[in-house]
Amino acid sequence: MNKPLRRIAIFCGLLVLTLLIRDNWLQYAQADKLRTDPANRRVAIERYANPRGDIIVDGNAVTGFVESKHGDFKYKRTYKNGPMWAPVTGYSSQAFGANQLESIEDGILTGNDDRLFFRNTLDMVTGKQRQGGNVVTTLNAAAQKAAFNGLKGRGKGAVVALEPSTGKILALASYPSYDPSTIAGYSNDDAAAWKKLQKKYNPDDPMLNRALRETYPPGSTFKVVTAAAALENGLYSSADQKTKTPLPWIMPGTTTPLKNEGNIPCENATMRIALRYSCNTVFGKIGADLGNDKMLAEAKKFGFDAEQFTPTRSSASVFSDNMNQSQTALSSIGQFNTAATPLQMAMVASAVANNGKLMKPYMVDKLQSSTLDTIEQTDPEELSQPLSSENAQILQSMMETVVKEGTGTRAQINGVTVGGKTGTAQHGVANSKNPYAWFISYAKLSDGSSPVAVAVVVEDESANRGDISGGGLAAPIAKSVMEAVIDSKK
Repeated sequence: MNKPLRRIAIFCGLLVLTLLIRDNWLQYAQADKLRTDPANRRVAIERYANPRGDIIVDGNAVTGFVESKHGDFKYKRTYKNGPMWAPVTGYSSQAFGANQLESIEDGILTGNDDRLFFRNTLDMVTGKQRQGGNVVTTLNAAAQKAAFNGLKGRGKGAVVALEPSTGKILALASYPSYDPSTIAGYSNDDAAAWKKLQKKYNPDDPMLNRALRETYPPGSTFKVVTAAAALENGLYSSADQKTKTPLPWIMPGTTTPLKNEGNIPCENATMRIALRYSCNTVFGKIGADLGNDKMLAEAKKFGFDAEQFTPTRSSASVFSDNMNQSQTALSSIGQFNTAATPLQMAMVASAVANNGKLMKPYMVDKLQSSTLDTIEQTDPEELSQPLSSENAQILQSMMETVVKEGTGTRAQINGVTVGGKTGTAQHGVANSKNPYAWFISYAKLSDGSSPVAVAVVVEDESANRGDISGGGLAAPIAKSVMEAVIDSKK
């Protein structure tokens, strides 16, 4: 071969080698980046080319699909009782992506999860259309309905119900809510609906998951945590031991007395009496006597200061560090910097009901293929032991007194032992806005088992200020949720 031809051959060979290198770089090194590039419309078209799997509650799908009328996305998501289930499902939208379970379990629901490879290969060989798998939740439909309906007409609020022995989430309601079906497509109507749901244009913020993502001052419901800290640290050994609490009680380092609501018997009251009447002085002094470190340690055992993943992320509840005695006193009655999600306060009630053992909360029972084969099963997992079994039973007796003859009587259920704690938390600068109404509770059956623990928070800005109380607004909602769970087990 002469020199000119050899040079041309070498040059052509280098061109071919360059093309091979580039091709391999695109197919392997850049594959994920190109696949997830928002400008790659083929990926989006493929995503909506097959029916999406369902989210299941009590054996029934709360989701579905229809064929799109416009555009090149074939299938669109639909929701049954969308506003009721939105805090659980989240949304899946052709225009706006997905969130919550729709996003977290997207691989299963679209059928793209690696664990479905064998199933998808079989479908490809047989010519069957690929379908997504299912997400089977732990939710109880009757409890969810009771929670959502209870919140209607109350302004804003949230409810969380747990099964204490396992950590299963039985209800997760937030109000006001929205219908994910209205934003599931790619049309101008969907865009207009999306805009109306944004906080910028809708101050009620219906897309906010108040059960998981909003933290509220827990008010007197936090006194359950403070009582647990007193028992666990040996400050008091029983519910009926007199506390050394003067009236008035001046907060350490100040000249300011900590006030109680009304003329209630709080001087040297026992913890049982103090919880029954919700004595700020008794529990504030307990917090100050124990100190910030011990109170913080106990709060953390209940889950404070840590995000929870259910698998949907829940915001971290707050109990502060580096507080002086008076700040610790205020935080120990659920004021100052203390803030909690409804999930967190349901966890507090659940741990007490479960004899001191706190189970990790979760809402996905199992993942299934399109043929209903189980791909993954969630096993209950212990999160912590905030208090001993003996101390938990002492605290149960205190909470049961609250419902029998204290501020929580509206949560009583015939033939069922109910323990609870009310709370009315300050809201706004100098408590200028209507307070939040709280109630946490659990139900205990005749065999000693506890099928449900509940937390309810209500923000009712239209109510008369004097009518707002945890026992008045929140306790009846908790009662209806507990009854729904108990009835579903009969």
